[in-house]
Amino acid sequence: MEKGDIGFVFPNVIHHYQVLTPGVNTVTYLIASPFTIAKFADIMQSMAPEYPIITAEKVESEVYRVINAILETEQSDITVAQAYLQIVFARCIGKLNLVEKSHVGSKDLIYQTVSYVSANFKKKLSLEEMAKDLGVSKYVLSRLFSKIFHRNFNQYLNDARLNYACHRLENTSDSITNICLDSGFESQRTFNRVFKERYKISPSDYRSTCVKDMQS
Repeated sequence: MEKGDIGFVFPNVIHHYQVLTPGVNTVTYLIASPFTIAKFADIMQSMAPEYPIITAEKVESEVYRVINAILETEQSDITVAQAYLQIVFARCIGKLNLVEKSHVGSKDLIYQTVSYVSANFKKKLSLEEMAKDLGVSKYVLSRLFSKIFHRNFNQYLNDARLNYACHRLENTSDSITNICLDSGFESQRTFNRVFKERYKISPSDYRSTCVKDMQS
């Protein structure tokens, strides 16, 4: 990447980047669940850019202004940040040549792992079952989670479920029980515990905070 370039990393796509501009460089990361960009969530889950970089000369000046606005937005202003992200994505998606994710890194075990969890996190899932479906030893898969993702299988799986649950809490009026079950958790007790461990707040309080942000 060079000065002014913008790169897009879609969910479950293995990636790396290299800055080509010499000297001291500053890189800005905007990290968000695809569910926070609701209109484009399906595209981000099923497609990926053939080439993920938009060079500076192709980036509209408005995109830079919106990115700066995101950086100046208070962390508590979730709704505002989501709106800005949708603008960035809407302005840039037409400049990306999107292909089906099945055409990207499909033979790589890391890619297969993240893709499998993304497709199956709503179901009852075990390390043994996943390893069998991928045709590898559960010990190989366990080491991969530890070495590559720096978490165990259950932690990684719960992260995927929590991201989806947060999207539902923010954007629907569905009951917390239904959200819990639809996200793949077997009991609301487990859901509440895991949610609070990660966000330091209960699901109901999280939803209340989101509602207040939208009304303010």
